[in-house]
Amino acid sequence: MIPNIKHFTVNGCTFSLVHIPGGEFLMGDDQSTEKDEKPAHRVRLSDFYLGQFPVTQALWKAVMGGDNPSFHKGDDRPVSWVSWVSVTTVFLPMLKDMTGILFRLPTEAEWEYAAKGGPYWQDDFQFAGSNKLKEVGWYAENSHGETKPVGLKRPNQLGLYDMSGNVWEWCQDWYSRNYYEQCHKKEIVADPQGRQKGVGRVLRGGSFWGDARCCRSAYRSGNPPAYDDRNFGFRLAASFQGGG
Repeated sequence: MIPNIKHFTVNGCTFSLVHIPGGEFLMGDDQSTEKDEKPAHRVRLSDFYLGQFPVTQALWKAVMGGDNPSFHKGDDRPVSWVSWVSVTTVFLPMLKDMTGILFRLPTEAEWEYAAKGGPYWQDDFQFAGSNKLKEVGWYAENSHGETKPVGLKRPNQLGLYDMSGNVWEWCQDWYSRNYYEQCHKKEIVADPQGRQKGVGRVLRGGSFWGDARCCRSAYRSGNPPAYDDRNFGFRLAASFQGGG
């Protein structure tokens, strides 16, 4: 499949978002030992766009005027040590002012759907595009304790890179351990936005610092929105009209 991609440029830095066709999928993992991944439930999503790569340090600097909080420096590495608050209240508004486009964080459902391959998802893939994590992601066993330049590993079925490992990715939703129980009571959930309030925001995908378990596409985590860490990053999303 050749992905449908939109390209944007800010202060000389180009970044790309991939069109994710809407559809239905099974969110969660009933076979997991993690209680917050159960019960698996049907979700229906509308079309959206998602960053082909995590936001890089080059893009962060292009928007923020040179500031770079990342621990492991490199323009082609994902930006890290960013909080949900700094992303949503500073970076995204500045990016909108520069482009006129309302970029956002993906919802948790959008993130998992995209990681699993969207309409091309396969039940047997634990990670984003493979059952062999070393083919698609950087984690504790192969990262040498640092983030890596984006795009070095194999993409998943949608042409998305680094969704397993490298940096944890903030999502829009409030984190709730038992949210899936509420969703499972419905026959199907359309474009879920998560709980209305909470104490932590969702993080997905695992990181260079963690083990393979955390890099699974269904794995869930959360942290207070003002918290940052050397392995916390993010990926852009947008809701454009149509797929063209």
